[in-house]
Amino acid sequence: MIDGFQLGPLYVRFYGIILMSGALVGGWLATREVKRRGYDPEIVWDLLIYLIIGGVIGARLWHVFTPSPSALVYDPILDKMVNPYFAGGTVRFLDILSIWKGGLGIPGAVIGGAIALYIYSRQNKLDFLEWADIAAPSLALGQAVGRFGNFFNQELYGAPTNLPWKLFVDPQHRLPGFASVEYYHPLFAYEALLNFANMLLLMWVTREYAGRTKKGDILLIYLVFYPLVRFSLDFLRLDASMVGGININQTIMGVIALLALGTLIWRHRPGAPESAAEVSPAATSAPVEGDSAEEVE
Repeated sequence: MIDGFQLGPLYVRFYGIILMSGALVGGWLATREVKRRGYDPEIVWDLLIYLIIGGVIGARLWHVFTPSPSALVYDPILDKMVNPYFAGGTVRFLDILSIWKGGLGIPGAVIGGAIALYIYSRQNKLDFLEWADIAAPSLALGQAVGRFGNFFNQELYGAPTNLPWKLFVDPQHRLPGFASVEYYHPLFAYEALLNFANMLLLMWVTREYAGRTKKGDILLIYLVFYPLVRFSLDFLRLDASMVGGININQTIMGVIALLALGTLIWRHRPGAPESAAEVSPAATSAPVEGDSAEEVE
């Protein structure tokens, strides 16, 4: 399968194009929500630069510290498989920086993006929780689009299957021990579809329960839904990242989902403080010039 094309001295990979497309589509969706709330949509495109930088750094660090078993290398001195970025007792900085060689972890991207959003919010005197709520559906949409980049890299596939929607994987991309197996679960597609469903859910809650949700609720729902998706799909993964004998991604996702759900329930417990309106008062009193409520909705 072709994974890219030559453009002068550069080799452009479809994976990168799709990831960037996901970021732009997510940014577009965020501008719609920002307009609905009565804010300047240009803030989104300024913020997106911070989010991309923070997300890439976080995603790379997550991958570096939680490599999959197939990425490990043999250390003859220790007589065992070790993290390739720290093999031989040295930190291989050049390999860590070589993101074009592949290796990005979505949980790290979410964490890095959240840190970038917090920094940007502090610098520009924005409400972090409100903007996290704005970003959550866009993040889910961006993930849904970006996951299809795994198709061109022939990665993130699941256990062998003969289902009608099975995915053929070229021999050079098959994991050790599966050289003779041709068809697998398209795990990336499952996650993409569920991320799209997450986006629809978050948008529906944002509008249907406006005035009854609190700032941060949409973020918490995202932190329940997406981690549950990852936790569930990891049962189909053949190359899960193991740290200390446990599936680190699955374990962390399960913990995050439980904590987010617990926090959401606690915030809306009987006797809790009244809910704050989800949509800023500016959204009804100061619409963006040239956009009617019907156009934005």
